[in-house]
Amino acid sequence: MASTLSKRPSWSPDSVVQKSAWHAGRMDADALTPVHLDKVMDGLAMNSALPAPMVRRLFAWRRGMGEVAKRPDLTEDMIAEILAVDDHGLLHSLALNDRLPDQFRIRLAAHREGAVRAALVVHAATAPREMLEQLIIDPDPRVREYLAQGHQIPPDLRSRLAADSDPSIRAALAKHWPQAPEAVRRILLTDPEAKVRAAACSTYYARLPHPTPPSDLLPALLADPVTRAGAVMHAVLDADTLRRLAADPDSEVRAELARHPDLPPSAREALAVDPALTVRVKVFARPDTPEVVRAQIHASVHELSRSTADPEDDADDETVLQWFQNEFAPTELRILRLPWVTADPLPHIDSPFVSFRVSAAASKTLPANAVARLLDDEEEMVRLTMAHTAPHLVDLATAESIERRYEPRRDKFTFWWDKEEVLTFPPTALRRFATDPEPRLRSFAPRDPNLPPELAAKLAADPEDRVRRAVAPHRNLPLQSLLRLLADPSEHVAEAAGASPFLPCEHMESLLNRAGL
Repeated sequence: MASTLSKRPSWSPDSVVQKSAWHAGRMDADALTPVHLDKVMDGLAMNSALPAPMVRRLFAWRRGMGEVAKRPDLTEDMIAEILAVDDHGLLHSLALNDRLPDQFRIRLAAHREGAVRAALVVHAATAPREMLEQLIIDPDPRVREYLAQGHQIPPDLRSRLAADSDPSIRAALAKHWPQAPEAVRRILLTDPEAKVRAAACSTYYARLPHPTPPSDLLPALLADPVTRAGAVMHAVLDADTLRRLAADPDSEVRAELARHPDLPPSAREALAVDPALTVRVKVFARPDTPEVVRAQIHASVHELSRSTADPEDDADDETVLQWFQNEFAPTELRILRLPWVTADPLPHIDSPFVSFRVSAAASKTLPANAVARLLDDEEEMVRLTMAHTAPHLVDLATAESIERRYEPRRDKFTFWWDKEEVLTFPPTALRRFATDPEPRLRSFAPRDPNLPPELAAKLAADPEDRVRRAVAPHRNLPLQSLLRLLADPSEHVAEAAGASPFLPCEHMESLLNRAGL
C-alpha cells in the first residue's frame, strides 16, 4: 500500500496554482496568431516530423514558394499529385528536389515552363542522361546557359554548346569551362563574336585552374584587344613585346604584365608608379618586389585613392571604371591571397601588410607559437583565417575571445565566418553563454543538445532575433516557448519554429487550419 501511495502525485496549494498557471499559459500560447503565417508554413513544409496526410494538405498552399515540394521524403504518389496540381511554385521547387526520381525529372524536362526545366540543371550530377539530352537542345536560352555553366554535365554533351546559336551561351561555356577539351577551347578562342573570345581568354574564369592558350593561337590573342589581357601571362617577353604591353592604353593589360613571372626589374619599377592603382597592386603582390618598393606602393595606393576625384556625370565608361578600380585598390591590397607567402609563411607572420599575414595564416605548416600569434592578430581577417586553418590548435579561451571580438559589420570580407561553425565549445561553456551579455555567444548556447529547458526557455524570450531563431528547433525547448515563437515578430524566428520537429501534431493541425488548409 505504501508503495502504491508513493506513486500518487502530491497536491498542495502551490502546485495547484502552478498547474493552473501552466494551463493558462498554454491557452495563451495556443491563442497566439502568427504574425508571419506564410513563413511559419514554409517552416512547416520542411518540418521532418510533419505527418504524410498533412504534407498533402500543403499541396494546396499558394502563398509561399512551394517549399513542400523540396521535401526529401516525398513518395511517388505525392509527386504525382504535385504534377497534377500543375502549380508553378510547386513544380519549380520539385525540379530543385535532389531526391526526385529519374522518371519525374524526365517528365519535367518536357514541361512547358522554361523556369521549371532550368531548375532541373541544379542537380545535373545525378540526373539521367535522357533528361540532359532533352535540355541541351532546349528552346529556352536560360536552360542551355545553365547547362553551359554546369561542371557536372557530361563533357560530350556540354561540348555541343560551343556551336550554340546564341553567343551568350558560348561565352558562358568559355567562362565556366576553362578546362574544356582543346578542340572546344580552340573553337571558342576563335569565335567570330568578341564577347565569346573575351570569355575564352580572360583574366577571370568561374573555375580554376586557368587554362593555357594553344601556343599557335597566342600571337592572334595578343593582337586582339578583347583577348590581349588574358594572353599576357603566356607571352614571351622579348623587347618589342614588353615595350608594346607596357605602353598599352588598357590598364588591365598593364596589370597582367605586372604579374608576369619574367618581368625584368626595370619594367617592374616603372609599373610600380603606374597611373592605374590596380597595376601598382599587382607589383605589390610580386615575390621579387623589394620591400622598400612594396611599402611605397602601399602608401601611395592609400594616398592616391583618397585624393581621387569623383567622375563627372557625363564621364565615359572607361573613366568611371578607372575611378572605381582606384577606389577599390586599398581594399584589394587587404584581400590579396598570395600563394608564395602561404608556401613559406614564417618570414611574413609579422608583416606590416594584412594580406601577407592572412596568406601566412592560411598555411597548415606553421609552428604552434606562430599560430598563437596570428590567432591574436589585431586584424580580424588574420585571426579568422588562422582559426579556420587550424581550429584544433585554438584553445577555449582563444576561441571565446575570437567570437567575442567578431564584428561582421566592420569588414564585409569576414561575413563567411558567420555562416560556418568553425570553433566548437564544450557544454559547460555553451551553458555559460546562455546568460552572457553578448548576443552572439547566447546564440551559440543551443548547440548543446542537452541544454536545460529553463535555459532554452530564457533564450526563447531573448530580445535578439538571432538568439530566438537558434533555440527555436531545440529538443529541450518547453512547448509554450515554442508556440510563442510561432507568433514571433521576426519572420526568420517564426519559420524556424514552424520547422521544429518537436512541434506536436495537434499544433501542426491547428496551423494548417489557420491557413485554410
